Amino acid sequence: MILECIEAHHFRNLSGPILWGSGLNIILGNNGQGKTNWLEGIYLLSRTKSFRTQRLQESIRFGQEMAFVRGKVSSGELLRDLQVTLQGSRKLISVNGKREQLVRYLGQLQVFAFTSGELEVVRGMPEARRRFIDRGVASLRPAYVQTLSNYKKVLKQKNRILKDSIEIGLSLAETEDLVAPWNEQLVNLAHQVHQSRTDYIGRINEVLERGLFERSEIQIRYVSSLNGKGDLHDYKSLLDHRLNLRLEAELSAGSALIGPHRDDLEILLEGHEMRVYGSAGQQRSALLLLDLAAISVYNSWHHDYPLFLIDDVDAELDEERINSLLEYLEGRTQTFITTSKRSHVEKFMSRASVYEIEDGKVTNGEPKRDSVSTTLA
Repeated sequence: MILECIEAHHFRNLSGPILWGSGLNIILGNNGQGKTNWLEGIYLLSRTKSFRTQRLQESIRFGQEMAFVRGKVSSGELLRDLQVTLQGSRKLISVNGKREQLVRYLGQLQVFAFTSGELEVVRGMPEARRRFIDRGVASLRPAYVQTLSNYKKVLKQKNRILKDSIEIGLSLAETEDLVAPWNEQLVNLAHQVHQSRTDYIGRINEVLERGLFERSEIQIRYVSSLNGKGDLHDYKSLLDHRLNLRLEAELSAGSALIGPHRDDLEILLEGHEMRVYGSAGQQRSALLLLDLAAISVYNSWHHDYPLFLIDDVDAELDEERINSLLEYLEGRTQTFITTSKRSHVEKFMSRASVYEIEDGKVTNGEPKRDSVSTTLA
């Protein structure tokens, strides 16, 4: 999978097209010139989301009503034109000029990103770690996005019933009658989410145990909110039992207390939890290894490589680690890195595509590949 070229219009401060190299792409520039914006544009084209903001309308250039990012993706001899258009709070996605549903769009261009914000996976709240797992599962099975969406919708409806029951003073028995059909759906969807997540974590652990570009004692463990409550191998029966048992507590709380929305991921270094005991350097290394393991799992599943985005590489990794990482990635992924320090990537300049960015535009740079014939329509 190769992103041949990209073009942005009114997205952040970006303008003009860029033809990318098929291997390592180094994006150079001073701070505030738009280096990270180009990575964000690639990420948007892949996942229809940003790794910097939850409100995509914030990425539309000030004074403009609409922005788009489009690109051409090749996989073997197959070429696809992708576009994400932002209009206020609306988001339109298309493949080869035709509107496409999100589930069918995801997977057209797959990326993994190593950014400062993603460090929340290691050191932040459980929600960030759940997102990491869910993104990984979706990279293997795009239909999982719909399963997760359905689960969240059912959960929202159940929470509404619980809150309404408190407000109007319904009895426990009356609430149970109202909640029962939603719990039935919840059990089935939660079982699918649980199975998908635990299977994915098992695959990640297998890669970590084999080792990647450096030796590490990192292990991860999926932590279900039902741990210690019964037989997790019979998850559906256990969840159904706990939902019935804990209904009174859920009614008191006014929200659902049982299910995979309460699960977490333990990231351990030599048996100690990284979130609590890991240094900043160890946490960055852990995230990097998790990303590389996710890339390896993706490759084993699809027999292809995703793109890898590394923002502000010199701020997150030392020069020795950068050299080891880029040597490991060479010949594997199409990689995009941003840096303001040319010296940190000097060793790779001769065999990389190098782009200098100023005010969102490429002022100097061209792709390094055997031949370049792709252009944006």
